Amino acid sequence: MTAFTSVRRTALGALSIIAGAMLVAPVQAQNYPISGGQRATAQQVSERGIPLSELAPNAPDRYTVKRGDTLWGISGMYLLRPYRWPELWGMNLKAIPNPHLIFPGQTLYLDKEGGYARLRTSPPGASETVRVSPRTRSDSLLGTALPTLKPHLIEPFLVEPVVVDASVLERAPRIVATTEERVLMAQGDRAYARGIESAPLRVAPGEQRYYRVYRNAKPLKDPVSGDILGYEAQYLGKAELIRGETTEDVPDGKGGFTKDKVPATVDISGTKEEIRAGDRLLAEPGRGFVSYTPRAPERTVDARVVSIYGESAVAYAAQNQVVSINMGARDGMEPGHVLSILTKGERIKDATSDSKEMIKLPSETNGMAMVFRTFDRVSYVLILDVRNGVRVGDRLVNPE
Repeated sequence: MTAFTSVRRTALGALSIIAGAMLVAPVQAQNYPISGGQRATAQQVSERGIPLSELAPNAPDRYTVKRGDTLWGISGMYLLRPYRWPELWGMNLKAIPNPHLIFPGQTLYLDKEGGYARLRTSPPGASETVRVSPRTRSDSLLGTALPTLKPHLIEPFLVEPVVVDASVLERAPRIVATTEERVLMAQGDRAYARGIESAPLRVAPGEQRYYRVYRNAKPLKDPVSGDILGYEAQYLGKAELIRGETTEDVPDGKGGFTKDKVPATVDISGTKEEIRAGDRLLAEPGRGFVSYTPRAPERTVDARVVSIYGESAVAYAAQNQVVSINMGARDGMEPGHVLSILTKGERIKDATSDSKEMIKLPSETNGMAMVFRTFDRVSYVLILDVRNGVRVGDRLVNPE
């Protein structure tokens, strides 16, 4: 196929993101997952559309998708609550059976009739046809689909945060020396590393060769219970194992030889911060396709912000920053879960009363965030929008 002139295409739907090339293997055409509940919701809505009251106040009657748009942004353009994408998909379910891709150049039309609205890919009354520019076989249509969010906001965090048990870094291979007696290492430098006695670093088929470098396992403390939920390691950079650990015969001064241990050789292939002796190596996570389907959690969520990622000296997190929360995979958290952020109601003295008693102000809705990575007891969330800064102790709950 060398061109497409009249193609049925997908409308807004299960918002999917393809992580950057460093994190994701080449993506072939595939069937993205849709839950039964999402399909049922869209089927129900498709019968007549959604109430006009569910539309955003300034939802445009016509909009042409541009490069640089995101599916989250377009959903927010049409819906009061962007995570309710099945309703948006349902506006045009009959014409668009696969709800996963939308492309630059498509024009969306808002059809309002009888107090309900539908989103179409052609003017009301016309056939549901989308005209796109000719494309050669080498240009993957999947690669032109809009991402859920702007990729640069989330890609760096897909592998950077790592939550481990206290002993994991202690058992991990460590950098022991550098070339030319350098104290600090950067990209392109060579260093030497050793594993523990029972697991030395080896270069062999099937053995790990690519590592990420970490330092300092910082405890993540639950702001409610005070429990340690895990230890967050500080990400420093990447390293490639070039030669494994060996031994070498050296004269012992008595006419014989003794065996000295020779550390492994690693090349620093990328750095976020300078690396030094004592820093630890953890196996680089495998490459794979990462997709997000923004949705409200099915179970009740009442989480608290544990920390602001990578910003130990900052008291407040802003839009597009990452925070950790005190609920993880064992609590049912999944990538794609969208949560409402609530302010932490202050305790103040009621200066208007004779007793000057302490009162607690109510929590207020402050923005929205999306879970993108989970560990056993901790999840990392990206702040999608926020009115005031987010701080440790703020609540995240099911969106209304």
